[in-house]
Amino acid sequence: MSFANTELLKLGSRYMKCMVFRCFILVILVLVFTTVIYPFTGSNWLPWRTSKWIAMSKASNLQHAVRRDKFLEVPQIIWGLNNQKIALARACLTARFLNRTLLMPSLSASLFYKEVELLKPVAFDKIYQFDTFNRLCDGFVQLGRYSDLLNHSMPFEIQKGSGRKWTKERDLDQLKQCREESIDNSEVIRIGGKNPFLWHDHWSVKDYAKIFQCLVVVDKIENEVAKVISKIREAGSKVRYKINASQNEESADSSLGQHVPYVAVHMRIEKDWMIHCKKLEQKLRIEQICSSKEEIMERVYQITSLQQPVVVYLAVADTLLEDDSILSGWNDGLLPLEKKRLGVWGIYKKYPYLIQSAIDYEVCSRADVFVGNSFSTFSSLVVLSRTQKLIRMGFTSSCSAEVGYSSYAYNILGESGGAKRWTTDMSAPDLVGISYGTNNISCYSNWNTSL
Repeated sequence: MSFANTELLKLGSRYMKCMVFRCFILVILVLVFTTVIYPFTGSNWLPWRTSKWIAMSKASNLQHAVRRDKFLEVPQIIWGLNNQKIALARACLTARFLNRTLLMPSLSASLFYKEVELLKPVAFDKIYQFDTFNRLCDGFVQLGRYSDLLNHSMPFEIQKGSGRKWTKERDLDQLKQCREESIDNSEVIRIGGKNPFLWHDHWSVKDYAKIFQCLVVVDKIENEVAKVISKIREAGSKVRYKINASQNEESADSSLGQHVPYVAVHMRIEKDWMIHCKKLEQKLRIEQICSSKEEIMERVYQITSLQQPVVVYLAVADTLLEDDSILSGWNDGLLPLEKKRLGVWGIYKKYPYLIQSAIDYEVCSRADVFVGNSFSTFSSLVVLSRTQKLIRMGFTSSCSAEVGYSSYAYNILGESGGAKRWTTDMSAPDLVGISYGTNNISCYSNWNTSL
């Protein structure tokens, strides 16, 4: 029996050695395949939450898809609507750089510096469609909800620097450090400190434009926008019918049901703006920022492409609604209307500042002709939106007179004494000119259309 047991042990030992050797060879083969052969197969995959796998985005400059198990958290976004849009996009692009999903940030319902007592956070999805944003921006940036968090562990916190010593290079170095494994392992990176609008800008205009394209207002706001535009066109239709009827009854009937164009003018003449722009002119040593009411009216009238008579919707600050003089002095052929005269103030006044501004933004963005101030963030983002529309419609130039969605800057003198033609240069390296204004505007004969 002892001899049989000994032989059995020898056989078992040889068998175990053989199994260990086979496992060792298998491990070596797997390592060789994954490090040498596999990278050349073109099938790059990224594990997601250990249970799902997603293909890496070929279009992404980051060489990988947006991770949905790693998140970035940013401070509440404040100030005006378009400053908030820029801040949101900057936060999204920062999350993209870190290959993280941005936790849905809070916006601000009112202006921080004017209505402190009314300042309260409003969720992103109360203004813009959350699911639509993620669908349109899929593979580029991603928004997440706090309910998406898994372990609810303490986030890794970083503080944005400030002052002159906090340079653009130092800021970028800080972001690069957040991609190192010791920090990147954290489920959430929380950025503290100043409002994202004040962060250093590392991103191109085209990157911002992609994100702005994904911002679609919720149905409630869209319905209000439709009501306002309908009122504007209705007013224009009545004017055209009245004029045509006095000239020819047959042409009056034919004018009914036709498309009625309208002009939107972002009129910046309120006191706080005039103080700001005068200081800016002194600082930059230029004289093409401020415009008086009379100058705006004259330069709008002198735009040669306007088909008069036409309704001119005045997108003005609420403080100017009590000033009837903004409606007087316009030349024949231009019918100026603001919220009260149009009969839509009741739509606006039931909402906080942010939603009022969102409605006005959409009304201006969809106008047949838009006229604004090239040093205004609101005007600049409206023109960027209209430039994107032209590109999506297949136009490669904005210089042709036949191009729709034309835009003009009344603070810069153009042809025939009118406002200067204006579109956004999509090849610009960053958003500095849009955030802080410029007088170097023009139409462009060759767009980079890779949006």
